[in-house]
Amino acid sequence: MKKIVGAATLATLLVSASASQAGTIVLSKHDFSDKAWSGTEICRPCHFPHSAYQSGTGATKFAPLWNHTVTTATFTVYKSPSGTFQGEVPTVTAGSSLACLSCHDGTVALDAMGGAAGTAGGTISTKGNLGTDLTNDHPVGFVYNAKLASDDGFLANPLTTNVTLPTGQGTYMTGSIDAKLLQNGRIECASCHDVHNTPGVAYMLKMSNSQSALCRVCHTK
Repeated sequence: MKKIVGAATLATLLVSASASQAGTIVLSKHDFSDKAWSGTEICRPCHFPHSAYQSGTGATKFAPLWNHTVTTATFTVYKSPSGTFQGEVPTVTAGSSLACLSCHDGTVALDAMGGAAGTAGGTISTKGNLGTDLTNDHPVGFVYNAKLASDDGFLANPLTTNVTLPTGQGTYMTGSIDAKLLQNGRIECASCHDVHNTPGVAYMLKMSNSQSALCRVCHTK
C-alpha cells in the first residue's frame, strides 16, 4: 500500500523544496523558526507588520517595519593604511548595516524584539559575532562614488560598471554597482550579503565569490 502523506507534512515538504530551489530565507541561517524564543516565526525577529518597534538612531530609515532592538554600541571602524579611506568611513550610526549589527555586534540579545530586552535567545556567537571592533572587517557606511574610485585607482566606477546577480530559478538581473549593490550610494553589509538568502550561494552572499568574483566586481586589482 502507498503511504498517505498528510497535508501538513506535504506542505512542509513543498516549502522545503521551494526554499532549496528559490533560496528563500526559509531554512537559511536567518530562519529562527525552530527557536522557542522566535514564537516559531521567521520574519518576526527582524520585522513586524503592525506597530513595529522603531528605536535607535536612524531606525526608521534603514529597514522596513523593523522589530529588533537597535544596537547603541560605539564601533571602532576600518582605517586604510594607504589613506584612501581616511575620513571616508564614519562611525556606524545609521543605515542598514546598523540593523545587521543589532545582532552581529554581540551586544544585543537575539530575542530583543518589540521593545523587550530579550534574554532567552542569548547573543550571537562564533564567527557571526563581529564585536564592536570593526577594524579587521570590510568597511561599511561609506560613500562609494566615481570620485572615490578615481582617487583609489583600483576601484570600479559604480555608475558605469555593471554586475549580474542571480535571483533564483536560473534567472539573473543586471545593473550598475550603484543600482544593484549600493544603498543610498553607500557600501553597507547588504551590498555583499543577501539577508534573505540568494539561491545556491554560500555565506548568504549576493553572488558566488569563487575566484574572488564578488570582490572583483568593485576591486579591479
